[in-house]
Amino acid sequence: MSMASQEQVKKYLAHWFQLGKGVKFPKRRETLCPKKIFAGNNYSAEFEQCWQKILFTDADCYLEGTQQTIQELLSPAWDIIDCPRCDLPIPMAVAGVIDSVCTCFDLSGWPNNELPSPRFPVDSTKHLHRLRERLKDQEDEN
Repeated sequence: MSMASQEQVKKYLAHWFQLGKGVKFPKRRETLCPKKIFAGNNYSAEFEQCWQKILFTDADCYLEGTQQTIQELLSPAWDIIDCPRCDLPIPMAVAGVIDSVCTCFDLSGWPNNELPSPRFPVDSTKHLHRLRERLKDQEDEN
């Protein structure tokens, strides 16, 4: 296991923002939860502003329903894995004993397989390119 990268933590937050969980800044008595997470195949400006506040805050902040600060998650002591219960990203200590409660514990009716799951940004260009290649390969076979 290795430490969580900034990109993994960013994806972790993007997933949970989509489910309405915010990042709490206790010293400021502020909670941030961007409404718009994506703009096309990238993160939205609103999400990026929130991410910058998290990275450059002078105080600890954490995702609602969790005990680990974002600053701790960015340290070598933590990794981000998929929850065995709901497949969403959750923090996992690299070593030692941790509380194994998923961040989804307080979401009523979750996991819900009838609703779309939170997602990563989608690169439409890559997706369309793969489709075109598959169609071309299929055409070549016939």
